Amino acid sequence: MPDVQPLVGEFVLKLKRRKVEGSHAVARQTAELLRSVVSQHRMGSANQAAALADAVRGVGEQLIAANPIELAVGNIVRRVLHIIKEEDISSTAVGIEGLSVTAESDDEYDSGNDDHPTLSAAVLAAHARNALRAPSLQTLLEDIPVSTALSRSASSAGDSDGKSGDKSSKARKLKHDVIAAIGDLIDEIDTCYDQISEQAVEHIHQNEVILTLGRSRTVKEFLYAAKEKKRSFRVFVAEGAPRYQGHVLAKELVEKGVQTTVITDSAVFAMISRVNMVIVGAHAIMANGGVIAPVGMNMVALAAQRHAVPFVVVAGSHKLCPLYPHNPEVLLNELKSPSDLLDFGEFSNCMNFSTQDGTPLLNVVNPTFDYVPPKLVSLFITDTAAEVDILIEQEGCTRTISALAF
Repeated sequence: MPDVQPLVGEFVLKLKRRKVEGSHAVARQTAELLRSVVSQHRMGSANQAAALADAVRGVGEQLIAANPIELAVGNIVRRVLHIIKEEDISSTAVGIEGLSVTAESDDEYDSGNDDHPTLSAAVLAAHARNALRAPSLQTLLEDIPVSTALSRSASSAGDSDGKSGDKSSKARKLKHDVIAAIGDLIDEIDTCYDQISEQAVEHIHQNEVILTLGRSRTVKEFLYAAKEKKRSFRVFVAEGAPRYQGHVLAKELVEKGVQTTVITDSAVFAMISRVNMVIVGAHAIMANGGVIAPVGMNMVALAAQRHAVPFVVVAGSHKLCPLYPHNPEVLLNELKSPSDLLDFGEFSNCMNFSTQDGTPLLNVVNPTFDYVPPKLVSLFITDTAAEVDILIEQEGCTRTISALAF
């Protein structure tokens, strides 16, 4: 892929330098880049889907390594691999229509049909299982290799015809269908805010008090939608130190006519008893239901649990990650610049003090994210319509959380 390598290198550099941040922007640009990779890929004469998946997987590994904390990159790579797999199965299903099935039958009629391409019953059964497989978070995002057995069977059937032109047209159709499906994925990412906001009136009721922390565009659009539906409610915004993104969200809500109160992060426990619901965004939602969110979110979740206040997480489906937080490849946090916390000029004298071994006496730690365990989450709201139940062990008993997910 010589033509697409400069694009890959440029995006890798942006990820390394943190020029692209935020799950939505990262997910969209990753999908656009992978669409270019598929478009520039030269399709071979055999195992086209497997070769295309290898090309996407190779680029995906580079992107993931460039910024491991942006889990949306890996999510989109898995989605594209899933698209390639599904389009390969779909095209193969069309190709196997009318083919005979061989199951080592003793019927004499089977031996007389040598002029028809045949597929084994096992291959067709495997195809049927894949086709009937219900969509879920696991099946949609898992890194499943393209079904090469089915592709080889279809290829051998095509070889019996001896028509290379037919192979070429199938390869072009596969690429075209994958590109179109990635385009649909990009549209899904773009419209996730609207899809989530449509559900706002189902969850925000009249005269409720809502608490949030920091600034999440998904939360903002969710609250906007409720306001447009003539819901009257009040919002407490924890400022989200040390970057104070809550101040920005408070100004945006006031401009839309929402009654807003800014509180310090340390005042969350003092104010939570007056709150009907906590609504927050997320950086990523892990496979076990745990949430990677802006720093300070675990404190809010603990306060909500202590006062029996529902803790609701709103997030687009591109933030759903099939990995578990204990996986070695999952980076749960990163440290930002100490300048967000301290002015170096005021504390420059302290920097000179150290222990006998040279270790500084003053250290500054500025983490970006918190991990919220699944037992603290009451509800997930995302841009899909299917409902699933997440079983969570809590205090020796199992409780069910209704979560909007795949």
